[in-house]
Amino acid sequence: MADEMEIDQHEKEHGQKPEKMFTLKKWNLVAMWSWDVECDTCAICRVQVMDACLRCQSENKQDDCVVVWGECNHSFHTCCISVFSCVGRV
Repeated sequence: MADEMEIDQHEKEHGQKPEKMFTLKKWNLVAMWSWDVECDTCAICRVQVMDACLRCQSENKQDDCVVVWGECNHSFHTCCISVFSCVGRV
């Protein structure tokens, strides 16, 4: 806002716009994200929660691998916790 006011003042005083110091031709935006959890690996298979579990990777079902959090604040792949609970180790 202050730059616009300076340009307007310069135009009024000299009757012309000042030359631009530079022109922005291209701009690449880079971003990064991560899970907001204390533990970023599945507590059962020990694979990062950002990746699919080993079972889903081998069956080429990466899109079906969903992450869930327990009350203990550990993160699990849904398929890992369902197999673990079916085995009866809970």
